[in-house]
Order: sequence, then structure tokens, then C-alpha cells
Amino acid sequence: MIDHRGTTALVTGASSGIGVEFARQLAARGADLVLVARRVDRLEALAAELRAAHGRTVHVVPADLALPRPGVALAAAVAGLGLEIDTVVANAGFGTYGRFEDEDGARLADELAVNVAAVVDVAHAFYPGMLRRGRGALVTVASTAAYQPVPRMAVYAASKAFVLSFTEALAHEARRSGVRVLALSPGATESEFFEIADNGDRFGTRRQSAAEVVALALRTLDRRRGPSSVVSGAGNRLASVAARLLPRRLVTAGAGRLAGE
Repeated sequence: MIDHRGTTALVTGASSGIGVEFARQLAARGADLVLVARRVDRLEALAAELRAAHGRTVHVVPADLALPRPGVALAAAVAGLGLEIDTVVANAGFGTYGRFEDEDGARLADELAVNVAAVVDVAHAFYPGMLRRGRGALVTVASTAAYQPVPRMAVYAASKAFVLSFTEALAHEARRSGVRVLALSPGATESEFFEIADNGDRFGTRRQSAAEVVALALRTLDRRRGPSSVVSGAGNRLASVAARLLPRRLVTAGAGRLAGE
């Protein structure tokens, strides 16, 4: 197991769902935290909880990851706190739902900025330091949507396919460095995702808890020669394998029916 005692973890999207649970489980393992999101009140409440429950040092850094080069701004904020980041969890992201021509262009631009550009920029801000020290971990949060096109969520699925491909490639580059790199692909999870995407229960009501999803990610990181990506949930893993084996047109049609297209 990775010993997180005496380390500092930075978690983006730490105001809800999977991000909150990453913060809780890393604090329970002994890590200090830098919590990043826009909703400061939620970050402060979580920080107070973690300080009381685990006696950890927790810093709150408000940030809008849709802005250009958020990794540069976060690196400057972390340097101002006198910290080195040992673990980065690039969790922030959101989805939109609807036919492409009906969606708001500005909202789609923000979706790509947060889901794609911010993941790359935050990773680039902290990953080189991990390499120099020969240790650390980078976790990105992709999705089961990364494994096939999803009509009515075309931009979201494509953005998560980017995250998965980027992370798997980076994991290969890091394989002899001492830095562990992992893409986590949750399926339907108890979070605010469906409310923000405004797609209701079109993808079913059976959802994993954020605690289950995060526990799988940390267990996978604990494996010295673990995989570069992991899908949460047995059914989701089976579906992701099927999506790579079946004809692309059939997979897309199936995803479209599930999405209500």
C-alpha cells in the first residue's frame, strides 16, 4: 500500500461527489489536502470535517477550472503555501445532455475546458515535480462513457475518451519513474452529475456510491504494477470490454438508445 502519511494530495472538484470522497479517504490514510473547486462554502465545510476527523492540514483553494491555464494558477497558489504535491486527483468535470445543435455553445466550451484542457494543464503543473522526486500519484477521472460514442452526450463522451487515452499514454511514459498514473472510469455514481447534466434517470437508477468508486481507485494505486486504467463495477467492466469488441456502429446505436436518442 502507498503510505500517504506526511504527503499532500490536491483534489479538484472537491466540493461534491467523487471529489469529496477522494478527500475523505486520502485524509483517512494520513494525507494532508489541498481542496480545489469554485464553491468555497462547501470546501470550507469539508476542510473543517477532515481536520476534526483526522487531524490533517487542509487548505482551500477556490478556482474556476474553465479559465485558461488553471494548472499554472494552482501551482502558484500551492507554491505560495510552501507545499509540494505528492498526489493529484484530477476529478473536476461535468456533462451536458441534448442534441448537439440544441446545446449552448458557451456551455460546451466550458465542458471541454474543464474536462479536457484543465486535466492536461493541472497534470502538467505537478507531474514534472513528481518525476524529479521519483514518487507520487496522478489520478484522472474518466468515465464508462469514454469507451464508446454516446449520442445526446456527444461532447461529454468524447472528452472522457480523451482523458482515458491521455492517461494511459502518460502511465506508459511513467512506468519506470516511481510515479503511479491511473485513469478511473466510474459508471453511474451517486453524485450531482445527473442533475447538472439534466438527463434525469435515463441511465438507470442503480448507482454505485462514491465511496465504492474511490476505494477501488486507491486499491488499484496500491498495486505496485497495477493497470493504467480501471472501470468501477463488474457490469461496467464487462460493458467496456464489449464496447471494444463489438462493431462501433452497433455500440453507438446501443448507447444512443440508452440515452433516449
